Amino acid sequence: MSNERQLAEVRFLTVAEVASIMRVSKMTVYRLVHNGELPAVRVGRSFRVPEDAVHKYLQTSYIDTA
Repeated sequence: MSNERQLAEVRFLTVAEVASIMRVSKMTVYRLVHNGELPAVRVGRSFRVPEDAVHKYLQTSYIDTA
């Protein structure tokens, strides 16, 4: 599969959408992006985060409390 094809299948989310999915503030999402914990692409003055990166981050950050 070519890189163009793979990129076309990536769904990008806005910082507000990521914040809503993760149930955190937009500032927390910006902090994760700037710290390199969450990959993002800069589009103009805003960031877009690949949807699969959000799910991966949540899976690796999950803590079993039982």
